Amino acid sequence: MARCAFLVVLATVLALYVVGCHSYNLQANWYGTGFFDNFSFFTGDDPTHGYVNYVDRNTAQSKGYISACCNDKPVYIGADHNNVAGGRGRDSVRITSNYQWNHGLFILDLAHMPEGCGTWPAFWMVGPNWPNMGEIDIIEGVNNNQVDQTTLHTSQGCDMSSESTNSFTGRWASAPSGSSTNCWVNAPGQYTNAGCGITGNGNSYGVPFNNIGGGVYALEWTGSFIRSFFFPRSGIPQDIKDMRPNPNGWGKPYAYFQLGGNCPASHFQQQQVVINLTFCGDWAGGVFSQQCPGKGSCNAYVQNNPGAFGDAYWLINSLAIYQ
Repeated sequence: MARCAFLVVLATVLALYVVGCHSYNLQANWYGTGFFDNFSFFTGDDPTHGYVNYVDRNTAQSKGYISACCNDKPVYIGADHNNVAGGRGRDSVRITSNYQWNHGLFILDLAHMPEGCGTWPAFWMVGPNWPNMGEIDIIEGVNNNQVDQTTLHTSQGCDMSSESTNSFTGRWASAPSGSSTNCWVNAPGQYTNAGCGITGNGNSYGVPFNNIGGGVYALEWTGSFIRSFFFPRSGIPQDIKDMRPNPNGWGKPYAYFQLGGNCPASHFQQQQVVINLTFCGDWAGGVFSQQCPGKGSCNAYVQNNPGAFGDAYWLINSLAIYQ
């Protein structure tokens, strides 16, 4: 009987070990000349009401807003920084992946991100029929922010208020009621469409991020949790460099969201990757006067100061997706 009990316990431990040490296989690695073939270019009006004119691939290519010349150089995604803007706003780029996922490990090696007053860049994921199939914002910030914010946006029934702050190193974003821990886009006591957001740590966004040569963002999404890591260029784990990532060896993430009774995993389905740069709009425009005092209105600043956006660009070394 004791021998049988020992075997049962051993089998249970081994089962837990296997579950906790998921082995990932590379599904896609996008970089260099073929990078943009994996995406579609969005040209509609900005859903976040930004002062932006999203252009198609041919326009972006001909005007120098995108570049993927070589496999040994980063992919460039920028905006018009030479002309006074008009019409819908400043020319820029928003791309959406041609593929969708229901879980995975998404690793972005980034050398530079857009910076400056009026900017609102984002690297994120979204499902169809928003917000019913969810949105996962991995990199997002506005104006002169210096730390990243990772946020979930959902339909009703996804609440992170019970999540222990000991499970991550960041901190909850603020809300009128205290902390922004309810992922529902219409949650009472929070800003409209705030979602549940966690801000990262130093050098994770904007000018400080660019000054250290960028780094790596890694988002792990399973049926049990969503968690996000940031590694500065000097601290990228060797297993990421070797393309054999093991998130369980990376220490505590800066953002962690438990899925289950508090937030069923079904809130996140069929996610597509989006990379974009908008200007002003609901968030960047809403806090522009506080973050960029003395520059007038956000739209007017973005319209009339093209030279201010010479550093408003992405430099992407690679985007690797593991399943």
